[in-house]
Amino acid sequence: MAYLRGKMKQLSSIGRIFFGIAMAAMGLETIYYRDFPYMLIPPQHTWLNEHVIFIYISGALLFLAGVCIIIQKRLRPISQLLGVALLLVFCFAFVPYELKSSGRYMHFGEWENAAKELALAGGALLIGGWGLGGVIFALTILSFGIDHFLFAKEAADYIPAWIPNHLFWMYFCGSALILSSVAILLRVRSKLAAALLGAMIFIWVVILHIPKAMAAPLADNEGEVTSAFLALAYCGISFFIAGIGVGAWAGASRKARPKPI
Repeated sequence: MAYLRGKMKQLSSIGRIFFGIAMAAMGLETIYYRDFPYMLIPPQHTWLNEHVIFIYISGALLFLAGVCIIIQKRLRPISQLLGVALLLVFCFAFVPYELKSSGRYMHFGEWENAAKELALAGGALLIGGWGLGGVIFALTILSFGIDHFLFAKEAADYIPAWIPNHLFWMYFCGSALILSSVAILLRVRSKLAAALLGAMIFIWVVILHIPKAMAAPLADNEGEVTSAFLALAYCGISFFIAGIGVGAWAGASRKARPKPI
């Protein structure tokens, strides 16, 4: 049992490092492309093109936050600040955009990018010791699972050609996402569910996202590179939950607060 607990704790560390790498990489992307990754801010932000310095500063801060998470330098406050910042972007950028600009806010698929950004916020908050982050992340994973059913036929061609029965795998992965998120939320074999979820997403990174990201030059393939690191971040959050246990993250907020002297 002690050996198993040690391995699970190691899995949590791996998850934290994966998440930190993804955040740092997105920061470098922001600087390189002089624009935010496609899911980090709503698309209608052309006014930022006139304030490139703001983009550079944001990219640098995101990179530094990722590095701090990797090396555990002021891990809790940095993760909490990152999570709060991402949560504010969701509340005050994505929500108004979806309600006012898209015109299809009742269409479930319109919220996909907003949910992707919210999942990162949940992961950062969770690593920072706020249990609410685990709930947020699980809910977004649930929404991704539903997306797999709603848009299975449209997204089936995204699966590599050498894998047969694309539609079957869309439904299989959608079911896995839904079941794992429900298990995490209800605390039913949540460690196993989170570990399997992380393993499945890691397989996606290896057989799907990395080949697509390498298929075109970096200058022409921003979206695929972002998607690869985004999947790595979700894999990391899942492993982090598997390592610390659902009971731990559910009470993380209380444990994070110092006791009065």
